[in-house]
Amino acid sequence: MKLSREQIEKYLNRIGMTMPETIVPDSRLLSEIQYAHCTTVPYENLDIIRGIPISLSPEDLYDKIVENGRGGYCFELNGLLGVLLESLGYEVTDCFARYLRGESQIPMRRHRVLKVKAKDGVFTCDVGTGEACPRTPLQLVEGLVQNSCSEQYRYGRDPVFGWLLMDHIHGEWKPFYSFEEFHVLPVDFTAANFYCQYAADSPFNKKEMFSLKTKDGRITLDGNIFKRIRGEEVIQCIEYDKEHMAEAYAQFGIS
Repeated sequence: MKLSREQIEKYLNRIGMTMPETIVPDSRLLSEIQYAHCTTVPYENLDIIRGIPISLSPEDLYDKIVENGRGGYCFELNGLLGVLLESLGYEVTDCFARYLRGESQIPMRRHRVLKVKAKDGVFTCDVGTGEACPRTPLQLVEGLVQNSCSEQYRYGRDPVFGWLLMDHIHGEWKPFYSFEEFHVLPVDFTAANFYCQYAADSPFNKKEMFSLKTKDGRITLDGNIFKRIRGEEVIQCIEYDKEHMAEAYAQFGIS
């Protein structure tokens, strides 16, 4: 699917941007888009919790996220972002990643990340992570320490996992996610998407998982617990009862 100019304009408006007079697919525009996207479109699993099947077709994702003002999780958010970027002239490659943060053993591939070739370099983009993650594109360069807002990241190479993204948390470098550069088609995410929705051991179908990035942190909803996080510090925590969950959803722009 390639978006029309009108669809691109509506998508950019959805994330608080206006259509540039001249579209130059470089790192500057890419950074503006990623930051705007992850601070306006929430990571959320409400459809999974309600038992509504998730379609990964670009048309359905556009309707859900742009037309209906919803969010989604990595297969949805990064999938539609890739469509937007290709429509703007970037060369986009889907990558099937292993999400390593907090894992005690090697997990299955169940994360979607974008490799994006701009006019001035090759980057990775990710607007589909609920936890702390880069709000701006990262150069796909081994060993380079990169700042994204107040956080630090770097890519390494691993003989088994391929590209290995590390983030600097609590004074040490820890694995975030990894991916190998093999050819991935959109249909390759179908099985993992099904697993995330319906598997007994899926972490996505137990309770509400919402997140929206801010300039210096993020807001989250974990079950019925709302948190406002600045850096690594929780500065606000609210427990919602069932009768007031709509108020919690509204914090993320969902009515």
